[in-house]
Amino acid sequence: MMESIWLTGASQGLGRALALELARQGFIVYASARNQLALQELKQQALGQKLSGMIVPKPLDIEDAADVKTVLDSILSEGPIAKVILNAGTYQPVDASDFDCQSLRDLFQLNVFGTVNCLEPAVAALRKQGNGQIAIVASLAAYRGLPRSAAYGASKAALIHMAESLYTELHRENVDIKVINPGFVKTPLTDKNDFAMPQRVEAEWAAKHIASKLSKPGFEIRFPTPFAQFMGFLKWLPYGIYFPLIRKISNQ
Repeated sequence: MMESIWLTGASQGLGRALALELARQGFIVYASARNQLALQELKQQALGQKLSGMIVPKPLDIEDAADVKTVLDSILSEGPIAKVILNAGTYQPVDASDFDCQSLRDLFQLNVFGTVNCLEPAVAALRKQGNGQIAIVASLAAYRGLPRSAAYGASKAALIHMAESLYTELHRENVDIKVINPGFVKTPLTDKNDFAMPQRVEAEWAAKHIASKLSKPGFEIRFPTPFAQFMGFLKWLPYGIYFPLIRKISNQ
């Protein structure tokens, strides 16, 4: 039997590429997003490529907890689920000049609480199964406070913290937790950026990299390696060195 994966944020960008890559590897990918038409197009694309796995559209709005539970219940009615990949989210730069509570609330509502809406039933289901994996897509931008990232970076940092806490508790129940921290991936979201994006990778490359790492040991999947190492270096710098350096790099 083919193993099943539930993937959110599958209608475009990294999520779409990841859905196709996982189906290529032989998984049944239950692909979720709000855009039903895009999910149907994704299914047809997979059929056209005659992949060894398959894509099953499961439209939902992750901000609607009841909708999420209904969709996951329908997936579980088909059998156990091997992996849950929570990729849905958005990016919105926030300058200090337009910093406001509503912008942060809206972004946290989708990136954090939308993810939590999925995590709640997923954790319960995998604990009941006694096995499985949950991978949460965060970002290297969560490592340190970066200019224009007060909302996005903070939301992704919350996901990393949450994943770390769940890993510690769920490890003994044979439920694996991973966090996926990409750098810049070429998607419709990053296409909005008006600044240089070092080492930006194609979504297809990122999808292959993630898929190759999901079954390997380790808590974090991060890429591309040179940029991830640089961001990791920044994470450990004391403030007296970090702030002057980041001001110089970002021309602030």
